[in-house]
Amino acid sequence: MSQYKIAPSILAADYANFEREIKRLEATGAEYAHIDIMDGHFVPQISFGAGVVESLRSHSKMVFDCHLMVSNPEHHLEDFARAGADIISIHVEATPHIHGALQKIRSLGVKPSVVINPGTPVEAIKHVLHLVDQVLVMTVNPGFGGQAFLPEAMDKVRELVALRYEKGLNFEIEVDGGIDDKTIAQAKEAGATVFVAGSYVFKGEVNERVQTLRKQLD
Repeated sequence: MSQYKIAPSILAADYANFEREIKRLEATGAEYAHIDIMDGHFVPQISFGAGVVESLRSHSKMVFDCHLMVSNPEHHLEDFARAGADIISIHVEATPHIHGALQKIRSLGVKPSVVINPGTPVEAIKHVLHLVDQVLVMTVNPGFGGQAFLPEAMDKVRELVALRYEKGLNFEIEVDGGIDDKTIAQAKEAGATVFVAGSYVFKGEVNERVQTLRKQLD
């Protein structure tokens, strides 16, 4: 299996045909389904709740990478774990209880992941890197699909690669925002191993787009 993982974001899928979309995604061989949970408070948009995750889980065995763009995510962890999340990503900016929230995720049998926005330095999460299986670096400002990739975010990816080595840790580095057949190579070169792509995948033929991304990682 490749060390790299593709995580298409269903935020860009056809909401009226989620069963078809998740099955279509699974057939591509993409490793993760990235599910963006937005509350209209931490970010302006409102998207899905745990009920949607639970419904999708009944139709798919994919790894569900649930990205909680919500205020006080610690209040919702049990719901998403119960619904079938395999990974839960929470923003360091969204809670004063980041340590406890990450520990709670692991206690629920789910992989914990911490997220930083474009304006947040890596310094803000150094103290919790030992608690996570993944760090998600936002390469756009969160809340809307289809935004342009921010290349300066690659400095954070490189910093995380160095910190991982320095501290002897083993977390994955995921990038989310503006990932397409051009920008994925920049993210790979910086050291990312998990690539979230929404608009690029779903605005074309899904299998063809996933395979095109895969070729850029070979």
